[in-house]
Amino acid sequence: MNKKSIVPLILCLGLITIGCSKDYSLSDGLALGKPESVLMKSMGATQYAGIGYFDAVDACNVAGQEGAAFAVRMTGDLEGCLYVFVDEFECSPSGTYREVGRELFIGTYKGSSGSFWTTYRFEAKYEGCAEDGSYLGAEILGRCQHPLVDGSGEGVFEGVSGRLDMKDDIEAGNYPYRGHFKF
Repeated sequence: MNKKSIVPLILCLGLITIGCSKDYSLSDGLALGKPESVLMKSMGATQYAGIGYFDAVDACNVAGQEGAAFAVRMTGDLEGCLYVFVDEFECSPSGTYREVGRELFIGTYKGSSGSFWTTYRFEAKYEGCAEDGSYLGAEILGRCQHPLVDGSGEGVFEGVSGRLDMKDDIEAGNYPYRGHFKF
């Protein structure tokens, strides 16, 4: 073994020895059995799921949310309205449509009310595109990702982080969703 490889090996062994010694323990804030323990911090997020529907009858009163392009009625673990604010969109000649924006969910989770904001990115394939960058014809497939905006939660969603994902069910005409919350 040459001298160049011995020095890093000795340093690594020294760090391992110090880190594994009995005198080196977790800080009090991360001790096992305490509310903010390592075990608690490693627990997974809460999963949720349901189905969203385009609010064709305006049960969500889109006009009440100034600037919203439309709303999605959410059923399942999330019950309420997801108001969609389109910021940008584009469509390529192949019919690939991309859209980004913001959303406001107002409703309930497990019977408790609250609200939160997301940013979203929607990608879909349509039959064609209009000159203004919007889509033309029927949707062939679509999906979107909605990360929650940190600090935007109120009520039951105060302090929550996470994301919401949808994959359009073209045949059924709805938007099955799933996601996770970290409270």
